Amino acid sequence: MHQAFLPSELIINKDGSIYHLGIKPDELAKNIIVVGDQHRVKEISKYFQSIEVQKQHREFVCHTGLYNNKRISVISTGIGTDNIDIVLNELDALVNIDFETRTEKDNKTHLNIVRIGTCGILQADIPVDSFILSSHALGIDNIAHFYDFDVEHETENLLSTIQERVSFPSNIVPYLTPSSQKLNNKLRSEQTFHGITVTSSGFYGPQGRKLRVPLKKERLIDDLSDFKENTHRFTNLEMECSALFALSFALGHEATAICLGLANRKTKSFSKNYIKRMESLIQYVLSRL
Repeated sequence: MHQAFLPSELIINKDGSIYHLGIKPDELAKNIIVVGDQHRVKEISKYFQSIEVQKQHREFVCHTGLYNNKRISVISTGIGTDNIDIVLNELDALVNIDFETRTEKDNKTHLNIVRIGTCGILQADIPVDSFILSSHALGIDNIAHFYDFDVEHETENLLSTIQERVSFPSNIVPYLTPSSQKLNNKLRSEQTFHGITVTSSGFYGPQGRKLRVPLKKERLIDDLSDFKENTHRFTNLEMECSALFALSFALGHEATAICLGLANRKTKSFSKNYIKRMESLIQYVLSRL
């Protein structure tokens, strides 16, 4: 029999909901769309035939309902991998821990998780407003380093090659995790670009932006853009995918991300109509899920 999780480790609210997300196990669907912006949740759920759950706690908004007779939850994560650490662990707890006994379930539930977000573009040939699907996420944050799990040998070899060719700031130890091939097969088309997503721990210096404080590595964006290994290249840069893919991989869930490219860091261009294009991306993902 599994050992019970202590109240200090698994925090359940008095109403039976999980601590941060504020939702109960029966309020979560197995097919989940995560977004950074809490206001984007309603921009997705407005396409649902019906909405059965509408909850908000802090920046975490959850709508669960039906789209084409498929039950889907849309959840906002806020910005950054630290929030993804909360969201992924609590999503897994909702489906794989019995809240009555506080013990791990023998029969595991595998979630399908798709991130819809925005990103910067790392390749000059990818126009702004493009849909970019992640094959992997390279984390230059630290979330995955707190967890004990292994990725496959092919991914480890690719990471070694990246570390040989890309010069990261001192004390940065990157990690690499693949996205879900199953979900990518549903989302990939002639409308999408496909490549490795870089996840940083911030928006300015960690993404190579310099305002009033100098950077330790002035050429990081150029080094990432120049990297190519067989079919692999870095396509985009954002702040959530590394933790999303790593924790989903470790917990046995399927996860990927498809992001709208707002700023091309090579051509120095920025989207002029990203609100309309985000609406198109939402419709694209819903139609393929």
